[in-house]
Amino acid sequence: MPSLAVPVQGGDGRWVSALRCPPLCFNSGGFSADAVCPCCRWLVPSKVLSSAGPEQLCGIQLGSPCIWVAAPCGKQIHREVQDYYGKELQKSEDLKTSACVTSARPLPKAVRDALERVHEEVVARYYGCGLVIPEYLESCRILDLGSGSGRDCYLLSQLVGEQGHITGIDMTEGQVEVAKKHVAYHMDKFGYRKPNVEFLQGYMEKLRDAGLADDSYDIVISNCVINLAPDKRAVLREAYRVLKPGGEMYFSDVYASQRLSETIQKHRVLWGECLGGALYWRDLYSIAEEVGFSPPCLVTASPITIVDKELEGIIGDCRFVSATFRLFKVPGSSQAGPGQVIYNGGIVGHERELVFDANFTFKEGEVVDVDAEMAAILQSSRFVDKFLIQAGRANAAAPQDCCFKGVKEKICDPFQLLERLAAPGPACRPGGTCGPPGCC
Repeated sequence: MPSLAVPVQGGDGRWVSALRCPPLCFNSGGFSADAVCPCCRWLVPSKVLSSAGPEQLCGIQLGSPCIWVAAPCGKQIHREVQDYYGKELQKSEDLKTSACVTSARPLPKAVRDALERVHEEVVARYYGCGLVIPEYLESCRILDLGSGSGRDCYLLSQLVGEQGHITGIDMTEGQVEVAKKHVAYHMDKFGYRKPNVEFLQGYMEKLRDAGLADDSYDIVISNCVINLAPDKRAVLREAYRVLKPGGEMYFSDVYASQRLSETIQKHRVLWGECLGGALYWRDLYSIAEEVGFSPPCLVTASPITIVDKELEGIIGDCRFVSATFRLFKVPGSSQAGPGQVIYNGGIVGHERELVFDANFTFKEGEVVDVDAEMAAILQSSRFVDKFLIQAGRANAAAPQDCCFKGVKEKICDPFQLLERLAAPGPACRPGGTCGPPGCC
């Protein structure tokens, strides 16, 4: 099949491409959808066809590396992202939007303390759009997609303990070098006898090429990087593959309020700033279902501001949000009906209350109604030993006031969540606790 990066006709009538392809191919006056270069499998304009032999459609002999036609779309995006994060950005202050520095919610004390022990160079080279530190991590094996300078990996290294393991993978050589340079420093700082972190250079769409086996991780995280991947389905497929049954993908990323225009998608700086590749939020739900994950659980959302006037003009009425989701690899045998659950407490940093997502908060010792999806997640995941799970619904005669813990209509839209969080007066906070002060 030819490449997906098909040239399109610009406003001046010339054939152009988002990938800045050489004039030989895309500035010609015509185009044949059936013409495919035998060297590189790229679609070739008809004008080139008329001036080249059947075995030299892109200007060189069949079988030689094709230097006249641009590389496939994914490779071009990878190269430009590597340049942007490896060369142009030297610190978070160099960013032109808030997309890659937005914090989704306040850091728990344990995480703040762990962050203080991370080397200053690692922190300075950090670009992320949310908090990707899930709960209950002791002894877990965690994979960080797009680990960059390793900030989140070194945080997690402390939270999983010496018996856990963290793998970071990133395609940018400069970032991986920064992360690797400080392994010995951190292991000494943490008092570990042997490293529990490793850093690999590779692509999150091709984890198998990096040697990562099926069913090998308890948790996969990523922090504002999936938007930089040209093939987001491949990223989720690979994450699903390497997760153990019951495993979780916990990730923050940038989402758009609509599908993006070609102008936004083609803009190099907007790609580097995490906006040009942002997924329409509804598409996340369809891709997750297609891959096999449970329906996404929306955790939190934060607004994204554009501080560059030129970029603001290009974006127009499209809105962006930084949102954190959690997906679970629920085994087929764990499918269950609705039920009641009681949180036993005991998770470090969340002993009395576990805010699982924007729809469910579990307080120690309280009975909470959950739908079938949440029941299956809790039953099959690492959280199972922290809950008492019973089949069946709560008492239908339970009072229907603001303190009733029954299942409410779920919030799935991160933009809707933003509106609710910003609404004045009594409102539901993430987790579902609502009402005026003192009500619940």
